[in-house]
Amino acid sequence: MSRDNDNPMTDIEQLQRELDGQSPRAILKAALAHYDEIAISFSGAEDVALIEMAHKLTDRLRVFSLDTGRLHPETYEFFERVRKHYGIDIEFQFPDAQAVQALVTEKGMFSFYEDGHGECCGIRKVEPLRRKLNTLDAWVTGQRKDQSPGTRNEVPVVQLDDAFEGRKGELVKFNPLANWTSKEVWDYIRISEAPYNKLHERGFVSIGCEPCTRPVLPGQHEREGRWWWEEATQKECGLHAGNLIASDA
Repeated sequence: MSRDNDNPMTDIEQLQRELDGQSPRAILKAALAHYDEIAISFSGAEDVALIEMAHKLTDRLRVFSLDTGRLHPETYEFFERVRKHYGIDIEFQFPDAQAVQALVTEKGMFSFYEDGHGECCGIRKVEPLRRKLNTLDAWVTGQRKDQSPGTRNEVPVVQLDDAFEGRKGELVKFNPLANWTSKEVWDYIRISEAPYNKLHERGFVSIGCEPCTRPVLPGQHEREGRWWWEEATQKECGLHAGNLIASDA
């Protein structure tokens, strides 16, 4: 697919029709075939399942991750295991040091408990992600529809990303696991013996920054372990801001 096409929306709509209902592997294969400047966004279990699939499909696998500076020690250990297991370079993205310093100086280390996580996530996650996506034509995420009932019910397997821009303007976003459940992800991880974050063994399901993540109890939805002091319909950090718009529609 050419990024110079005069009507990229038509191409995306056609690709959506072709890929809807296909397996995650088939969706990944199509994504890698259509775009050279494409990378997998990596942070958790879903993403490592995608890396496990993709490394068998291409010898030019690109993976990036956002290091907010506030991740669990176990998460950093997980990153290193993945790097060694697959023999890949993880392209880490870091927040602007001056922006972090200004926020912490003005509001302290835990302002998000008082005025919401948007500002902190904007500095530590969204801005570094924006910088990275500006170098790509497409990116791959581990979003699932059942991950967050308040915001991700309508996640398609491929879409134009309305929240960010790529290196030539429009950016394409692939969500190969959109129709998978958590059980399917974990069945795949166990069968393939892929690495995983050891926090999962301690009741953590959805894992983000240390101050904003906690284990969930049996019967609780996985997203209840993230930003538990805020409304369920706002539990996005800005990386997938379009989900909030879709959920309000």
